[in-house]
Amino acid sequence: MIFKDMMPGFDLFQPAQLQDALGLLDRFGKDGWKLAGGNDSLSWFKERAKRPKAVIDLSGIPGLVGVRETADGVEIGAMTTLSALESDPLITARYRVLAEAAGRVASPQIRNSGTIGGNLAQHARCWYYRSGLPCNRAGGNTCFAEGPDSINREHALFDSSRCLAVNPSDIAPALVALDAKLVLVSSKAERVVDTDAFFVGPKIDVTSLNCIRPEELLVAIRLPKDWAGAHFYFEKVADREVWDFPLVNVAAALVITNGVIERARIACGAVSAVPKRLRAVEDVVKGKPANAETAKLAGQAATRGARPLTYNGFKVPLMANLVMRALREAKA
Repeated sequence: MIFKDMMPGFDLFQPAQLQDALGLLDRFGKDGWKLAGGNDSLSWFKERAKRPKAVIDLSGIPGLVGVRETADGVEIGAMTTLSALESDPLITARYRVLAEAAGRVASPQIRNSGTIGGNLAQHARCWYYRSGLPCNRAGGNTCFAEGPDSINREHALFDSSRCLAVNPSDIAPALVALDAKLVLVSSKAERVVDTDAFFVGPKIDVTSLNCIRPEELLVAIRLPKDWAGAHFYFEKVADREVWDFPLVNVAAALVITNGVIERARIACGAVSAVPKRLRAVEDVVKGKPANAETAKLAGQAATRGARPLTYNGFKVPLMANLVMRALREAKA
């Protein structure tokens, strides 16, 4: 008999220095679990779907919390809470789209403990995967969400090879729109990756939604000053106003001069295994006036290539309308 809601045993480590945490990751490898806010981790443990030998609590490490101005923009510690981001004066003044995205995550209680790094690194929410079925993501040889009778209302419209689970993060599309860089550190090296490279689809690695290696920690997120003070828009549609994951969300950053869109970065979440950057939309709107006609063109371009499933066809017009609103209502 399998008992649920009872966590299996593990060793808990609470390092006080970054190097100590990295040493533990070297020691335990794939058997180590990085604990940030813990909101998602504890559900994995209680369901016994994940059984790490060691849990490494990152909350006591100095330097992983806070928002700092740099010569190139702003750097955010990966353990900074979502509620802190939502109200931070630097973020709200210069990168408002990120503050708005943070404010739409889950509930106030979860935002008080949930971190930006944890929100970015969270795993797939697909119930077939989380219930323990041997799907492709779990090491099996099928995707249970793909059949005509599957429950796939929340699943992907795009890039559905091998797995239809979507990236559930509200923060991720905002960081794609801001062209953020993510700093990954191991005991041997540091690497800085673009958001486009950080999130990976099932064609690259069906077992993960991101490129973090077992021996690495996400320690910081860097926002370039190129997009500071742009025209921004964020919107999330979910079944409930709080404590829910997106059906579709959109984040947009536009540089508008004399009424003309000079450049744009736009991304949607919950429509693909990665935050879906809408490059076709960016190309369509570049050099065009910021008006209703351009917004209509953007909406039409947004859903090209979508492959709706049995129960998620509503996402296609929803996504198109969100992109239209983003172009029509973005504000500095």
